[in-house]
Amino acid sequence: MPAPTPGCAVPRFSVIVPAYKVQAYLQEGLESVLSQSYPDLELIAVDDASPDACGSIIDEYAARDPRVTAVHLAHNLGLGPARNAGLARATGDYVLFLDGDDTLAPGALQAITDRLKATGSPDVLVYDYARVFWTGEVVRNRLSGRLSEEGPASFRLADRPGLLGMLMVVWNKAYRREYVERENLTFPPGLYEDTPWTYPALLAAESVAVLDRVCVHYRQRRTGSILTTTSRRHLDVFDQYERVFAQLAARPELERWRPAVHRRMAEHFCAVYADPRRLPRAARAEFFARASALLRRHRVPGRAGSPPLSLTRTDRLRHTLMRLGLRRAYRLGSAVRAAALAAGRAGSALGRGLRESALRLHYRVQRLLPLRPELAVFSAYWHGGYACNPAAIEAKLRELAPRMRTAWICDPRHNATLPPGTTALRPGSAAYWSALARAGYLTSNVSFDRALVKRRGQVLLQTQHGTPLKRVGLDLQDRPAATPTSDFANLLRGADQWDYLLSSNRHSTLVWERAVPASYTTLEYGYPRNDAFHRATRADVLALRERLGVPPGTTAVLYAPTHRDYRRSRPDHLDFERVLRDLGPRFTLLVRTHLTYADSPGTWEPHPRLLDVSGHPSVEELCLASDALVTDYSSLMFDYAALDRPIVIHADDWEAYEAARGTYFDLRSCPPGAIARTEDELVDIFATGHWQGSRSAQLRAAFRSRFCSYDDGHAAERVVRRVFLGQSAPVPAVIPLEERRPAPAASAPDLTPLTAGLWP
Repeated sequence: MPAPTPGCAVPRFSVIVPAYKVQAYLQEGLESVLSQSYPDLELIAVDDASPDACGSIIDEYAARDPRVTAVHLAHNLGLGPARNAGLARATGDYVLFLDGDDTLAPGALQAITDRLKATGSPDVLVYDYARVFWTGEVVRNRLSGRLSEEGPASFRLADRPGLLGMLMVVWNKAYRREYVERENLTFPPGLYEDTPWTYPALLAAESVAVLDRVCVHYRQRRTGSILTTTSRRHLDVFDQYERVFAQLAARPELERWRPAVHRRMAEHFCAVYADPRRLPRAARAEFFARASALLRRHRVPGRAGSPPLSLTRTDRLRHTLMRLGLRRAYRLGSAVRAAALAAGRAGSALGRGLRESALRLHYRVQRLLPLRPELAVFSAYWHGGYACNPAAIEAKLRELAPRMRTAWICDPRHNATLPPGTTALRPGSAAYWSALARAGYLTSNVSFDRALVKRRGQVLLQTQHGTPLKRVGLDLQDRPAATPTSDFANLLRGADQWDYLLSSNRHSTLVWERAVPASYTTLEYGYPRNDAFHRATRADVLALRERLGVPPGTTAVLYAPTHRDYRRSRPDHLDFERVLRDLGPRFTLLVRTHLTYADSPGTWEPHPRLLDVSGHPSVEELCLASDALVTDYSSLMFDYAALDRPIVIHADDWEAYEAARGTYFDLRSCPPGAIARTEDELVDIFATGHWQGSRSAQLRAAFRSRFCSYDDGHAAERVVRRVFLGQSAPVPAVIPLEERRPAPAASAPDLTPLTAGLWP
């Protein structure tokens, strides 16, 4: 590889993109690199003598952007040599590979460089990918759990051998260029050229790290993919594994990996042989024989201390039959296994089918019976407990219309959260379907069951559960990896059943009517869950703090970050021990992680002024108990603003977040308070008192005026009177912003609202 030209800055990344017969996808792939929020890169695009327009497309980009280097090969050499041609021109600190028909996810390079810094510049960084099918379906790598960032920042492969069981491709990793040069890593000719690169790259690395984030969208083409083309070239896989074992033989310190690589090789051979699209019929017997010979030649009996890779009993049998060359027995075993799986599926499906058929019939019969206009059914957060806007409406309904009966759909583990006056409904039960069929009113902050058939006379109220800063609904069509569902048609079918959509401000109204267009009526009444902010007294606030364990006399800061798309493990946004040490004994942190990470325990050290309140059932109580909120991009900021207490935004990765999910406005241009871009700035904001200064108060006032138009403590009453009692005018009228008196913080003077005693 060439040394950087003296006086020229070395780019952080060299992204190598080989291209052959991918003219329909190449522009999208190149754009995905050049439009990254992290621009410190060089893009080396290699035209592998492609007979289509790939070469001219590459030249157009090279003429337009000085970061693009165009390389044209005189003859078609294949993917491996084309990558080598790009590698020879790479000057970046790290080398990344991207196939010409794939794309980088938005914000990927920023996330990669951040992780490289956090893990001490490892030799290899492994990141995740999602398969993007030609139908529009997006499926994340099923082994993504192995990329958990818990534990040591960097490690040797022996400490995380499960990584060897992931897809052994070159394009889901970043490689330190000095390491590539030292190991003299190059690609061989032929198909399956990734194999002799990725095994040595991982096995020899002195430091490996992982990034739990989708960085590559791996296109699953309907036609034209090499791996789905029938050809004798698939026999190249044998030469590639011969190269791997030759490399192991040349490095005695890597010999202990031979059993693990042998098992992966057997698995690979079985996968190729099982795919009817790859091998010509005339080559199948030859493939099996050569696979058998290679498995026997390189077999080493498993010995103690060899890195384990889990195998099922069926896998072991298939590998053994192939190694012994017993092709007929292998084919018979495959047929028996297929039959057994089919029979098992049929048996399970039969049991499930009978129950589901009975429930479907039950639901149809119930829909023929008269509606029960006195029955109202509620749910929140995908069958979670008693919470959010539906809970506030349900409580107000029982107060204003005691004749009404209410039921709550929730998983049995959440039954304890329900008040005595409402009935629990187990999702999927006969009682559940009876209630959906006959209830006069249905209320939720998420979607109801897809099988729901809304009857004439039923009223369905959609409350939502936050003011949208990030994109929602149809506005996510161009961001498939960040989309909770790609079934937009079903999303709209569900919205067509809504009679009412609850909105907390004009911004929400405009977003929802555009992003989820349907014929519902929008009720700009405010969020009922925030009514509690105007009913609580200072005594209520002090009682809540005592129950939570907040030390008396301290300033309680609620830290509530939102989730990050592409992540499954819980991100640690702050060094809590350091923050508390720098702020001193006057401050206590209440940490509330997003419900997405409910099953991922926190990794921070215990501290007397650090309270993990992630499992507390009411976020409204946490808001009332705190003196200030620190968040990043959570919609909680819009609710908290109704309290008129200080808010600090910790926007350390705004560009990456905006690129990954998309937002409706730049929060930095109209924040609800002070903005910290780093942890140091966050500490400084609190240490200097800027968090509660006059400038922060001005920003909060402008933010409240824009987003808290209707949150005056009477939203639930307006909803109940309009939806359930049929009153057309919004009663009571909205209290002007300047006349509202939300609950005081613990340190503020007691200005008791007229309605007091929220908690016993």
